Amino acid sequence: MNNNELEINKNINLENNNAQEVTYEKQKNFLESNLGQVINGGINLGLRAILPDLIEDEVIEIKDSIITDGFKAGIKTAIDNVVDLGKSVLGIFTGKFENMSQVKDVIKKGGLIDSVSDVLDWGINKAKEKDLINNNTANLIKKGKNTILNTVNNNIENNMTSQIESIEKIDKYISIWNEYYNNRDFTNMEKQYNKMEKELEIVMPLENVITKARVVENLHNLIKNNGKNFNLSDEEIELANKLV
Repeated sequence: MNNNELEINKNINLENNNAQEVTYEKQKNFLESNLGQVINGGINLGLRAILPDLIEDEVIEIKDSIITDGFKAGIKTAIDNVVDLGKSVLGIFTGKFENMSQVKDVIKKGGLIDSVSDVLDWGINKAKEKDLINNNTANLIKKGKNTILNTVNNNIENNMTSQIESIEKIDKYISIWNEYYNNRDFTNMEKQYNKMEKELEIVMPLENVITKARVVENLHNLIKNNGKNFNLSDEEIELANKLV
């Protein structure tokens, strides 16, 4: 990299490029965290539905008895296995998802709800063995397990829809950012940029989404760190597009 490129890189103020790369590991870590929270939330709602006579604190106590570190580890393993199986069934041999439709299909083909059912049974039995819940409560939860699983499934569906909406928002913010960029309106560029960054924090890392966002980030930071000067050279613009 020559001196001009080093200066442009400095002005862009990039983080480590390798840290920005979309990898299988990043997608897997995202799904473990994201789906783990969604599943736990669904179980919480499901328990409230099948234990309506108990007060909130009692339901939380029962939930905490079931959702232990071992339960969370089981869910993490289940998600990993489901993703690997689903990718194999769908023929996603690159190891990386390209869109949310693939993620939805993998979750369905991999049998995530069946895996959650198995882990839930394990959690109930462990809680009963340790006298954290009594037999009546354990049996009541098992009888209402389908309600819990339906709630979990609905949570997952809603989460997938939310992810798709976030991606659509990012595309919209990028489009509007480009309009303001062409009009050299940095104030409104900054507003769209911040909206885009907020969605990027919660969205599944997909190659096409991240690449488009990085181009905007590079150009935005180049202009910002250059005193909001839009008079960029062809070399600066070209390198900003390369550093993604």
